[in-house]
Amino acid sequence: MNRFPRVMGMRSGYDPAEVDALIGRIESTLGRGARDVDPVTADDVRRATFRPKRGGYHETAVDFALEAFVVALETQARSPIRLAMTEPTGEMLREEWFEAQAARVERVAFRPGRMGTGYNEDEVDAFLDRIVATLRGTTEYAVTAKEVREARFSTVLLRSGYLISDVDAFLAGISDVLEQRVTSP
Repeated sequence: MNRFPRVMGMRSGYDPAEVDALIGRIESTLGRGARDVDPVTADDVRRATFRPKRGGYHETAVDFALEAFVVALETQARSPIRLAMTEPTGEMLREEWFEAQAARVERVAFRPGRMGTGYNEDEVDAFLDRIVATLRGTTEYAVTAKEVREARFSTVLLRSGYLISDVDAFLAGISDVLEQRVTSP
């Protein structure tokens, strides 16, 4: 089964068998796959490396998917912390996690749109700034998870813009993070 696009020509990409094995472990950990597989942590995913293989999976596509899985795994792992919010250490861990998510939003880099089309970079950047302020709790006008899921941006033609699928995939993961910000005590 091809989970990701393959590289073209004689190029090498990530070994599909290794990627599929990791994705299987991730899905199992998230409760979507076989239960007899060793669970994986967000740090395990961050440290994952794959051997190059001619005609393998396209690296960028795999990397973006793994970034979304990291968010899902961190969100799942964070659930026990929510039960301990009355303890100062629990609150500190919660805020550290949201700060790490805010820093991740600040560091995100989207690929350029294809053939001169993409989302307006200024609009996306301004929206990401609002998300960072929301995650840090430094705004009176917090962005909700629903707003992130429903976000629409102007598209540009014949000038630089962000690849639409990259922005949409990233925001899908961030909406889950914002959902936790609102529902946490």
